Amino acid sequence: MTIPPAEFTQVIEQAWHQQLPLLKLFEVANRLSQAGQDPLAAVLYQTWLKRNRTTHDHLALFNLGVILFSQNDMNGALEVYSRALQLSPNFLQPRFNLGLVYERLGHSDAAIAQWLRIECTASADNPEERPLLILALNNLGRHYENVGRYAEALAALTKSLRLQPQQPDAIHHWVFLRAKQCVWPVYQALGDVDEAAQRQHTSALAMISLSEDPEVQLAAARHYVTHKVNAGVKPLAPVRGYQHERLRIAYCSSDFCMHPVAMLTVELFETHDRENFEVFAFDWSREDGSPLRQRVIDSVDHFERIHHLSDEAAARLIREHEIDILVDLQGQTLGARANMLAYRPAPIQITYLGLPATTGLPFIDYVIADRFLIPEDARAYYTEEPLYLPDVYQVSDRQRVVGPIPSREECGLPKDAFVFCAFNNNYKFTPEVFGAWMRILTQVEGSVLWLLADNTWAEENLRREALAYGIAQDRLIFASRTAPANYLARLAVADLFLDTYPFNAGTTANDALWMGLPLLTLTGKTFASRMAGALLTAAGLPELITFDLASYEAKAVRTALVPGESERLKAKLAHEKAHGVLFDTPRFVANLENEYQRLVKECHHSQRNRVLY
Repeated sequence: MTIPPAEFTQVIEQAWHQQLPLLKLFEVANRLSQAGQDPLAAVLYQTWLKRNRTTHDHLALFNLGVILFSQNDMNGALEVYSRALQLSPNFLQPRFNLGLVYERLGHSDAAIAQWLRIECTASADNPEERPLLILALNNLGRHYENVGRYAEALAALTKSLRLQPQQPDAIHHWVFLRAKQCVWPVYQALGDVDEAAQRQHTSALAMISLSEDPEVQLAAARHYVTHKVNAGVKPLAPVRGYQHERLRIAYCSSDFCMHPVAMLTVELFETHDRENFEVFAFDWSREDGSPLRQRVIDSVDHFERIHHLSDEAAARLIREHEIDILVDLQGQTLGARANMLAYRPAPIQITYLGLPATTGLPFIDYVIADRFLIPEDARAYYTEEPLYLPDVYQVSDRQRVVGPIPSREECGLPKDAFVFCAFNNNYKFTPEVFGAWMRILTQVEGSVLWLLADNTWAEENLRREALAYGIAQDRLIFASRTAPANYLARLAVADLFLDTYPFNAGTTANDALWMGLPLLTLTGKTFASRMAGALLTAAGLPELITFDLASYEAKAVRTALVPGESERLKAKLAHEKAHGVLFDTPRFVANLENEYQRLVKECHHSQRNRVLY
């Protein structure tokens, strides 16, 4: 209920004349905030603070800071929180919030300092301070992870979970941080957080690399939906869709920037047939200023920024554009907006590329696939219906820029050795597959394994694991991250790419094959464990698909030891690049557009069997 103007004028006058008690100030300000009148509440607090002095001014300053933060006035919030701490240095709440302000302003060290101060001063034995101590530790863990300080992130979350074991979000980050650093086994009891609880709260993305069981992955996706998604909202789009002469296709993502999803999809957007399709992008990506981001923006007919909108407001905007098919490129990955999709702003909603697994989202109708990626007998593990494309599920960018091919010496590689490489992210590594790699190195004398220098802690742990297999440290060579063009050029230097399992290479596999580097994969039952196999099937190289670890090892050793075998595979890839279907993007887009048109036609003429809320 809004406060009448006359009453607001009265309390402002009382505040000015020092006649408004502190408790009455809080009461009126809370009423204003609850009525959606935060700016008026801020004016009231500012007036009162300018004219009044009490021993509890720090409380009024704190409340004002909360309002200014909610109004995105970071500099204002910074000022009043700082003033509150000057008046009451041991007041922990503004210190915690000040960390959030510094983080929002991009001052990482200053944010960390505030939360570390709470860690050092708050007492776990004090029932009022303990919750804030846990929050500070969790924010330290989150922020450290975001800035790549994984060991410190893990340490902070370990302390938090020892204080409060029942924290699902902290548990899933704790698990993923161990995977990122190759701390094996990933699941290990921590106080009262046993392995069963860790598995229960593992995120859908982390579970992809930790389990080869499609049923477990489906359970992880559904767990996320149950606990994180508001699936009970009323759908916005009409069930039967619209009647547009040109179909309106929209892609939505937070990865329209220098990201693997954009690297794969940009030529798809460019190639769509504009006579029959109108292409939209709904974007909440970071503004990284990259040429790739600009290329994505230029590739669509309508580019809409929705980062500033709530999930409901963003969904309503999509609905206003009468989108026929909405393609979510996110799934349950970082930045996902499942609660926006829950409003069903389009009559047909599809998931593609972002999450290499079922999303579990009841308002996603289809997943783009091929028949190798999702065999008929695996459909039960998907909440989406597979939208089968005839050649391959993954689109490719034929315009990707390749830098000058470096020499082996420039890469720090031995000139005459057989070079195995595995440039997947380190969290995809498992002790079982790493053990296979070590056995392969043992059997191929003088060979080396070229890895991505993902983080220093993983590198240290992997070197230690290698020594346990009797592999000298100089046979593991770590390549630092570099610009995409130079990264692509590196791939031409290696002899054989060793894929990870159960989370295969995706974009990286596409890049390796594009650069003519043979890739050996191990295939299982899940989406993520079949991605590389799908690409190799389209490339006419089924001999590089294995189905058990022993065959994987044997094939890697044979490829290295049989004279000319690696060269033969590279020649086949060169022919595929020039003449095959794997990199035929116009053919891919035409196949996808045929499916889009079929779906819209079916939508017009039938009540599809889908979830209605």
